[in-house]
Amino acid sequence: MDATAGLDERLKVSFCGLPFASPLVLLSGCVGFGEEYTRVHGFSNADVGAICLKGTTLAPRLGNPAHRVFETPAGMLNAIGLQNPGARTVVDDILPALDFTETRFIANVSGSTVEEYEEVTRIFDDSPIDAIEINISCPNVKEGGVAFGNSPDMSARVVAACRRATKKPIITKLSPNQTDIAENARRCLEAGSDAFAVINTLMGMAIDSERRRPVIGNNQGGLSGPAIKPIALLKVWQVYQVCRAHGVPIIGQGGVVNATDAIEFMLAGASAVGVGTGLFYEPLVCREINDGIVDYLDRHGFRQVSEIVGALELNGAPVATPAASCR
Repeated sequence: MDATAGLDERLKVSFCGLPFASPLVLLSGCVGFGEEYTRVHGFSNADVGAICLKGTTLAPRLGNPAHRVFETPAGMLNAIGLQNPGARTVVDDILPALDFTETRFIANVSGSTVEEYEEVTRIFDDSPIDAIEINISCPNVKEGGVAFGNSPDMSARVVAACRRATKKPIITKLSPNQTDIAENARRCLEAGSDAFAVINTLMGMAIDSERRRPVIGNNQGGLSGPAIKPIALLKVWQVYQVCRAHGVPIIGQGGVVNATDAIEFMLAGASAVGVGTGLFYEPLVCREINDGIVDYLDRHGFRQVSEIVGALELNGAPVATPAASCR
């Protein structure tokens, strides 16, 4: 059965050679291992182009202490701590229960060493999974806890190791918590990345003033939701400047809750659009977004959603540098 059947034909996109029925992708950590939202009445995996499974490590992990999630103004902090049953259990026990005729499924690989990334990728390579997303925002235990994704050198090392372990498409999930995301993307491309997911969460904190303690049990967490959308749009545009000459696709993500948000990411250069925190606002939001994108295509005379990717027309003024934007 064709996983792209059912939705408006104009929503179809090709991502790393994989046919998506819609440019929408459900983000890792927001829908469990692909089955969580199927319990919601009216929800269907067939409404989206792909689903990123929960972050998976080599050995099982229990995750962080409570509180793990906290709502903030226009956003959400989370510090789940990669709770998962381990890569072998996911491949042996969870993947066989997924319906690969409904949509595409993307594994999310995490690790604390380069060797762990490589081994988890190798395990998923021997599975029906469609593609592999690398979460390079994990701390490197051999380098004092510095996140792999905050260093172009370490990012490239992880991508190169995963490239050796699989022939499946590799999507590198880039962190905004770094100096130059475009340079990181360039290095990851050279190391063998086939695509990018832009962006991962920003680091943040919430404080209980009465208790004088952080709300999150891990003290800090990843900030997602509408509050980060302006940052995410800029980062997508910056990475697109590196990717467009090579035809490398991007999943743009960060605060998408409606069709207008999704369209903005595609105009900035994203071939697909991730929906995560928006599902907590409205579990059936993907149907609304798909309908809204089709309406936009009708109103502006586009024949296919791919025609709006990178169609942003800049104003006459030069793009502001960080120094130029200071007051």
